[in-house]
Amino acid sequence: MKILGIAGSLRRGSHNRKLLRAAAAALPPGVELTEWDGLAALPAYDEDLESHAPAPVREFLSAIEHADALLIATPEYNASVPGALKNAIDWASRPFPDNVLRDKPSAVTGASTGLFGAVWAQAEVRKTLKHAGAHVLDAELPIGLADAAFDGDGDLVDPELRARLRDLLGDLAREVSAPVEQAA
Repeated sequence: MKILGIAGSLRRGSHNRKLLRAAAAALPPGVELTEWDGLAALPAYDEDLESHAPAPVREFLSAIEHADALLIATPEYNASVPGALKNAIDWASRPFPDNVLRDKPSAVTGASTGLFGAVWAQAEVRKTLKHAGAHVLDAELPIGLADAAFDGDGDLVDPELRARLRDLLGDLAREVSAPVEQAA
C-alpha cells in the first residue's frame, strides 16, 4: 500500500516535513510513504490551463492517482492553510466531480510552533478535501510547540504523540483496505 505524503510548507527544514518523516517511520507493515516534493513548482490554479495542464501539475495529479491514500501535514499561516497547499488542492479538485481526490482515503495532521499545532489549518484542509470528494478521516493530530517536538533524528519526542501518529496511520491503512474487505 502506498501513501503519498504532502508537506504544506515549502521550507526544507519544516516541522511538517519532519512530521511526514516521523510518519514514514511509524507505518504499519506493508505500507510505504512517499513524500511529494513539488509544491513550489505548481503554478497558480488557472481553469484556462486545465485541458493542457503544465508538467508539474500533471506529475502531481499522477502521484495522487497512483497513491492508495494521502497524508497531508500542514503548518498554519495566519490562522489558515498555506497558500501553496491550498493551490495544490485546487488543482487536484478539478475537474469536479471526477478528480483524483474522489474517494481517496486521506488524513491531515499538522505541526506549528504555537501551542495549538495548526488545528485551524487542519480543519480547513479537511473541509476542502471533503468538498473535493476525498474520503477524509476526522481524526485530528496537532503537534504544537514543534521546535521542541522532534529529537535530533526527527522522531517525535512525546511517546503519546508517537502512539497517536501510529494510530492515525493504522486508521488510514484500514480505510484503504476496507472496500476490499467488504467486497470479499
